[in-house]
Amino acid sequence: MRNERLRWLLLSAIFAAMTAVLSQVTIPLPLIPITAQTLAVGLTATILGRRYGTLALVIYVLLGAVGLPVFSEAKGGLQILVGKSGGYIFGFIATAYVTGLYLEKTRFNLKNAIIANIIGMFVTLAFGTVQLKYVMDIPWDKAVAFGVTPFLIVGVVKAVLASLIGIKVRERLIASRLLRTDQPVTR
Repeated sequence: MRNERLRWLLLSAIFAAMTAVLSQVTIPLPLIPITAQTLAVGLTATILGRRYGTLALVIYVLLGAVGLPVFSEAKGGLQILVGKSGGYIFGFIATAYVTGLYLEKTRFNLKNAIIANIIGMFVTLAFGTVQLKYVMDIPWDKAVAFGVTPFLIVGVVKAVLASLIGIKVRERLIASRLLRTDQPVTR
C-alpha cells in the first residue's frame, strides 16, 4: 500500500514535469499563445485519472506560482497566474479533475477519452476566458473572440491526440504493472 502511494506520487511529479516541458512548445498569438500545455493536461488526466491527474496539475501550478519557469515561454510567478492567461492555468486543475472523473465514471477507452478531453478543453477555455475578460477589461464577445475561438480547432486536435496517446500509454503502463488500477482498459 505504501509503495503504491509512493508510485502514484512519483507519477504525479513526473507528469507535472512533463507538463512543464510541453509548456515550452509555443505558437505565439497576440493575446494568448497556443501551447502544448493542454496536450499535457489531457495526457495527464487520461493516464492518471482524476485524483493523481489533478495532483500533478496542482504541483505544476504551485511550481510556477513560486517562480519556477514552468509556464509557457519559460515564465513563472504569481504575476502570470493573476495575468491574462492565468485563468487557463488554473483551469488545467479543474480540467484534470473533470476529465479524469468522466473517465472513472465511464470507462478508460478511446471514445470516452475523446469525449472527456473535449469536455476538459471547454473547462480550460471557460476558466481562461473569464479571467481574460476581467484582467483585460474587455466585453464578453471580445473575450470569447480572443480566448476561445482561436483555440477550438487546435483544441479538438489536441484532445484527440491526448486521447489516442493517453489510452495507449495507460494500457502499456498497466500491462507492465507500473500503473495499477481497478479501472479496466477497453477498446
